[in-house]
Amino acid sequence: MRIGYFLSSEEFGPVELVRQARLAEEAGFEGLWISDHFHPWSDEQGHSPFVWSVIGSIARATSQIKLMTAVTCPTVRVHPAIVAQAAATSALLLDGRFALGLGSGEALNEHILGDRWPPADQRLEMLEEAIEVIRTLWEGGMRSHRGRHYTVENARIYDLPERLPPIVISGFGPKSIALAARVGDGYCTTSPDREAVRSFRDAAGPPKPVLGGMKVCLDEREDRARATAHRLWPSEALPGELAQILPTPAHFEQACTLVTEEMVAQVVTCGPDLERHAQAIERYVDAGFDELYVQQIGGGHDRFFELYAREILPRFRVGGEPAGDGGDWTARGAGTPGATHV
Repeated sequence: MRIGYFLSSEEFGPVELVRQARLAEEAGFEGLWISDHFHPWSDEQGHSPFVWSVIGSIARATSQIKLMTAVTCPTVRVHPAIVAQAAATSALLLDGRFALGLGSGEALNEHILGDRWPPADQRLEMLEEAIEVIRTLWEGGMRSHRGRHYTVENARIYDLPERLPPIVISGFGPKSIALAARVGDGYCTTSPDREAVRSFRDAAGPPKPVLGGMKVCLDEREDRARATAHRLWPSEALPGELAQILPTPAHFEQACTLVTEEMVAQVVTCGPDLERHAQAIERYVDAGFDELYVQQIGGGHDRFFELYAREILPRFRVGGEPAGDGGDWTARGAGTPGATHV
């Protein structure tokens, strides 16, 4: 299985994110995810730079590592025509190393212009139409679109890459997984859910890659790691649809008063024991994932990259090829129909 690094736009500013991207490439990580938020989940995290500017800087600071938004919502806060243009430019700057991860979003980021936050089924419907808009504009030439949710009039993206970026869809329920299988070039999620992977692969037809994300807090003291994870990411333990419907960091902070340190430690691997880190990764291997993107919570990134490069990455590298029965999205024709999440 390929191991990549997950850049947190909620926890770090733009300069530090670019530094981490460079460190990840030097350490031998095989890809990058970067989150796309307007707000962090809490004021304690304290950051949220504009992702497309950061991607441009990462393109200049790295030379080989691939990068994917994880994930962009192209439905409310940003019109899909603008996402199509931003992604095309990013693909050119990264010279074929870019993938567009898309999802149906969260009220936390999407309510800011005063728009109504629609229910889950409508969000998926909007996402599917947004993907149609993006792919239409990527065909080149002057394009128009009149749909139920979006209108585009006489729009042309002049700078298009020779190879269009694949669209990878985030999904957490059966409807979004079905959409990802139907129109996506790949599927991504943040838990080692074997049934979700099986559902996607059963419906997707030809092999398409399955990508995962997870958080860890590597620290020489487990108690300090647990406290750090609880302070910065208590939202990891929130149940159900809360992450999609709470509108502000203050609301998340209120909900997270019910989250204990023990609850966070059950979902985030904390401490110095690298065997436990490897066991957490193994759960994604066992569930059938092709790629996994690991995020280090808090500081200590230089040490994190050093230890993972020496102790973790070689353990999961199999002849330079990913484990599992999917494929590498960089090898797929991205002109095929597109992406989703709820």
